[in-house]
Amino acid sequence: MLGPAILAASRSDKMRRIVSAAPVTKPVVNRFIPGETVDQVIPIVSDLTDKGLEVTLDVVGEDITTVEQSHAARDAYLELIERLKDLGLGTKAEMSVKLSMFGQALEGGHELALANVRPVVEAAAAIGTTVTLDAEDHTTLDSMFAIHEELRKDFPQTGCVIQAYLFRTEADAHRLAAAGSRVRIVKGAYKEPAEVAYQDKAEIDKAYVRILKILMEGRGYPMIGSHDPRLIAITQELARKAGRKLDEYEFQMLYGIRSEEHLRLAAEGHRMRVYTAYGTDWYGYFMRRLAEKPANLLFFVRSMITKN
Repeated sequence: MLGPAILAASRSDKMRRIVSAAPVTKPVVNRFIPGETVDQVIPIVSDLTDKGLEVTLDVVGEDITTVEQSHAARDAYLELIERLKDLGLGTKAEMSVKLSMFGQALEGGHELALANVRPVVEAAAAIGTTVTLDAEDHTTLDSMFAIHEELRKDFPQTGCVIQAYLFRTEADAHRLAAAGSRVRIVKGAYKEPAEVAYQDKAEIDKAYVRILKILMEGRGYPMIGSHDPRLIAITQELARKAGRKLDEYEFQMLYGIRSEEHLRLAAEGHRMRVYTAYGTDWYGYFMRRLAEKPANLLFFVRSMITKN
């Protein structure tokens, strides 16, 4: 029941001010967002990759209001790619982007987002890596999938994300589970109406497994975004039944959550990628992390009580 309230708070300017002003917030945010600048996050990337993990990097910031901000977002990713290139980390680190940050919601936003993301995808390909388009709320998905399809004409390794709680996603999974595709499946972390999305956790989990089976039996490359031990075990069993080798799919988990599990899966020979966000506009990302898992919220509340 708390999840929807937290997701609503993630869009509230008043709550943004309250949470941002709380003395305990910054230390807790650091658990999920290890830095605000490229200089701060690059050592984290090096440390993770030295441990046998892979990384996907997200420069946080979604609610932009000007074209200039969308260009700044593009440039932030281009700077990141240059740093990865200089350190030879291109093959171990990819990028995750939200098209809202590239201007998708502005006037003419579809074309603007495509124009902004294309040079990022091109630069990523030049250093041997790629970009995954994150899924946002359901009203943005037709545009996201159209941009994904357009980018794949020149950069077929471009990935995208699908969300298990949406009714549409099984059909999307069938369409996307083609040779050469890269698809990350997550449960979903936006407040969606009952008309378009499952509301019950058990129904979402069942949908996740149905969609996961579609991806595993398809010809693409599934990327399993989950911290749920049961879903991880189901993934391994479905992969075995589909005859997939360990390098024919991967697990993805958030930085700061179940870090020991990251290392365990990597030690077993799985590809394990850590979703690592950084930047100054952390509020929306942070609130969705609290909404996704009660333990995250309890951690935050306990920290506030302890500090006060």
